[in-house]
Amino acid sequence: MTQQKQERVRGQFTGWHIFAILVVFFGVVVGVNVLMARFALSTFGGVTVENSYVASQHFNRWLDEAAKEKALGWSADVVRREDGRLEITLAGPGDGAIVTAEAWHPLGREADRMVAFDLASDGHFLSREALPAGRWTLRLKVEQGGDMWREEIALQ
Repeated sequence: MTQQKQERVRGQFTGWHIFAILVVFFGVVVGVNVLMARFALSTFGGVTVENSYVASQHFNRWLDEAAKEKALGWSADVVRREDGRLEITLAGPGDGAIVTAEAWHPLGREADRMVAFDLASDGHFLSREALPAGRWTLRLKVEQGGDMWREEIALQ
């Protein structure tokens, strides 16, 4: 074979080249999809509602309850103390308010926990137990007389 013919054969783009490019390309695409799906499933916090049809049957009632709660005009300020306990300052409810909360980890890595509060002083409530450090969402519930008020508060 002549020198010129050898260089032409060595520099040719063959079917094996395109096959290798396609295998690598689709291998990367599938690999990234599998990786992203794995990340999505491992960080999913759970189901929002168990049954969307049943939830839709209660939607108007939930809107009415939310309007009543908003009309109360209550508000809460939550602070995490250095010892990990939560201090809540309530504006609105009077004496005899009962404060409870459910703390849940937004990424589902920690188990949900119920948090009970004791009255520390007028309008100030202190949790009985410390909440571990990290991001938490607190679903606060305040009851007084026949009124109930709920709020969802993000803690850092």
